[in-house]
Amino acid sequence: MALERKQRDKTKEQKSRILIVDDHPIVRQGLAQLIDHEKDLAVCGQAEDAPKAMGIIKGLRPDMAIVDVSLKDTSGMELIKDIKARYPSLPVLALSMHDESLYAERALRAGAKGYIMKQEATDKVVEAIRKVLNGQLYISDTMSEKMVRKLVGADSEASSSPVGHLSDRELEVFLLIGQGYGTRQIAKKLYLSVKTIETYRAHLKEKLNLASSTELLQYAIRWVKNEGKE
Repeated sequence: MALERKQRDKTKEQKSRILIVDDHPIVRQGLAQLIDHEKDLAVCGQAEDAPKAMGIIKGLRPDMAIVDVSLKDTSGMELIKDIKARYPSLPVLALSMHDESLYAERALRAGAKGYIMKQEATDKVVEAIRKVLNGQLYISDTMSEKMVRKLVGADSEASSSPVGHLSDRELEVFLLIGQGYGTRQIAKKLYLSVKTIETYRAHLKEKLNLASSTELLQYAIRWVKNEGKE
């Protein structure tokens, strides 16, 4: 009996330990069940925001983190950057419900080693986890081809949408506008001043060639509703 228990403990120790960061409990639970079902993987912690995630990383030192790019009170993209800066050897897989054509490259630039959409099949999620754990990059075949074409100058689609030229923070503000948040609400949500958000709004109008705040609001709402199919 003691030998069997020792073997079980050894097997558990050999599993890759994964942190899940997502502000939706159902998503965290689903991912945890999927990961714990694998013989070589185990969830060591769960967090709904950046502060808790960083605390778990400091205390448990997981082998990998899965981070939703759109957290409720914090930016998942900023969290990825913070993890990269403070724990450069910790691989991160970015997870999102948003279109990879806009977010995947941003996530990789932020420091993630892979990007996968929540709509993907479970076997793809496990494949992405294992690739990132093994030191490889993971993006979909479609996105991989798109990025290669962009690299060699054979794809102008990425530059066709002005939204694609926004900075990470500008995009974050733009999406919040599209979700119906006002300037003060956005400032509070992002822990920035109202004046800073007003500056971002001015930059957005300029970059998106919009004449007024009303046009910006209408465009942002339409864009969010259509998920970038403008």
